[in-house]
Amino acid sequence: MQQQHSGRIARAAGVVSSATLLSRVLGFVRDLIIARAFGAGTATDAFFAAFRLPNMLRELLGEGALSAAFIPVFTKSFTTHGHESAWRLARTVLILLALLLILVSIAGILLAPWLIRLLAPGFQTIPSTLDLAVYLTRIMFPYILFIGVAALFMAILNAQGHFATPALAPSMLNIAMIACALYLTPHVDPPILALAIGVLIGGVGQLLIQIPVVWRRGMGAHRGVDFGDPAIGQITRLMAPGVAGLAITQINVFIGTLLASLMGEGGISILYYAFRLIQLPIGLFGVAIATAAFPTMARQAANRSLEEVGATVAYAIRLVLFVTLPAMVGLMVFRVPIIQLLFERGAFDRTVTLATAEVVLFYAFGLGAYVSNRILVPAFYSLQDTATPVKIGMVAVIVNIVSSLLLMRPLGLAGLALATALSSFVNLGLLLIALRRRLGGLHGFSIRSLARVGGAAATMALIAVSLIHFRDPVTVEPLLLRAGVLTFELVASVVAFVAAAACMGSEELRGLLQWFIGWRRRVQKLPSGEDFH
Repeated sequence: MQQQHSGRIARAAGVVSSATLLSRVLGFVRDLIIARAFGAGTATDAFFAAFRLPNMLRELLGEGALSAAFIPVFTKSFTTHGHESAWRLARTVLILLALLLILVSIAGILLAPWLIRLLAPGFQTIPSTLDLAVYLTRIMFPYILFIGVAALFMAILNAQGHFATPALAPSMLNIAMIACALYLTPHVDPPILALAIGVLIGGVGQLLIQIPVVWRRGMGAHRGVDFGDPAIGQITRLMAPGVAGLAITQINVFIGTLLASLMGEGGISILYYAFRLIQLPIGLFGVAIATAAFPTMARQAANRSLEEVGATVAYAIRLVLFVTLPAMVGLMVFRVPIIQLLFERGAFDRTVTLATAEVVLFYAFGLGAYVSNRILVPAFYSLQDTATPVKIGMVAVIVNIVSSLLLMRPLGLAGLALATALSSFVNLGLLLIALRRRLGGLHGFSIRSLARVGGAAATMALIAVSLIHFRDPVTVEPLLLRAGVLTFELVASVVAFVAAAACMGSEELRGLLQWFIGWRRRVQKLPSGEDFH
């Protein structure tokens, strides 16, 4: 049975990863265009600070906490009360969520000046940047309405085993921003307003692409709402501490933005560009595997199969670390040539490249913790325990604040990145301890499996460092040849990792290879209820 669950997670994670890869590629194209046009200056600082506010609320009220609370309750409603009851619950939540997000959007527009002063106090010394950030905030705040409803549709589809369309939806944001940056920038004043308009259009796109699928799945066939449904109260009770739990991550982001605004022009933008690189493996692997594993954990928890939940968590963590650690090594060793190749053109000069690379080094140090936390927090949510991650997260916030204040003076922006990594490791350790106690252990999660992955990653690091010392891509011209050298060295390093993992008998590698070879045959044999297309 557990092998079947593992195969289901691997298949779903493959679908989500493929769609996420498309979104991330488009995201890098978007960031490349932004970096070329605007670099890292006051305009980008204002935009990234303004976009941070609706993005935070999207995580808190829409995409994160709602999904974590909704999926277990929606799944249980399907299991115990049938389709009619479950879809009535979904329609009721949709109406309540839309009303809430409309009110939040109006409040955000009205309170924008005070919100920006709170988020980026350093802007008060540059009135033009403050005014621009407030203006952009007011343009983008309605984004939360569209993305919040889109997140509910994503949760509904994921709960039913449909992952492709929700995973493709974020690409709409990147496509809209790219189009607006290329074609609208010359026609608006200030030019960066084009990006804000792109955000708004992208939010609408993420919603529209999912409506037909949700409608066909059952939203259109089942009518009626029930505001007195006890499940609404259950979702609210689960969501309240879930908001607090996800707020931990947003508080860490808030602290970084606040302190970066005090460190001179370009600080916020450099943190943004650096973390964008880190978000690629987080999105491709951490979010993809967590998204695929969460419905499985929710079903197992609903059936009170705690041992199976523990085995699923262990498998998901082993899988996510296996695919993430080589990404960590690659980012740490090749950070300068990667940033140079992706961003260094136009207003994004060599000084910004080196500053961003230093921040990437310390962000990458915590990559394994970031992605593992993406697995562990939903594991608690599947058990309908949202309080434990909140308590642990509060400890992590304190660690982040203290570390940031201690490290920002000697290390600058890199100190903020290191503080984020350290707090994530603290969060990871405490979550693991608490979950093992709750489940009575994590069957399949062992030091031996971690040692194999760590040994393979160390081998990759040795090869990567040797290659970059032999021929540093930064010194290679022209651009096309530089890209070729960097690609060769990255691929050679990954091959070294895979070879080392194979020699060490990695179970994760064996499972991934089996999935890759036979995925078409397995998907075709899926029962109709397990639609991963």
